[in-house]
Amino acid sequence: MAVPRLRDLVRRRPGPVEDDFAGHVRSELALDLPDEDLRDDLDDCLDLYEMGSKPRCEEVEYLRLLEDARDRIVWGC
Repeated sequence: MAVPRLRDLVRRRPGPVEDDFAGHVRSELALDLPDEDLRDDLDDCLDLYEMGSKPRCEEVEYLRLLEDARDRIVWGC
């Protein structure tokens, strides 16, 4: 059984391809959301969001869109 090397376990910095993909996902998200609802960092959008600041049905959809976009960027799909 092969022992993993440390360099294989360390997360690599995003490269140009990953940055392009993240930009593509953010562009798709920007089509669905107003500019004031979207920041550069999706984690900031989720962390800084104040629950109850939107009507419940909008809030659920907004948070779902952000989480889906963030997950797509993380998983690369």
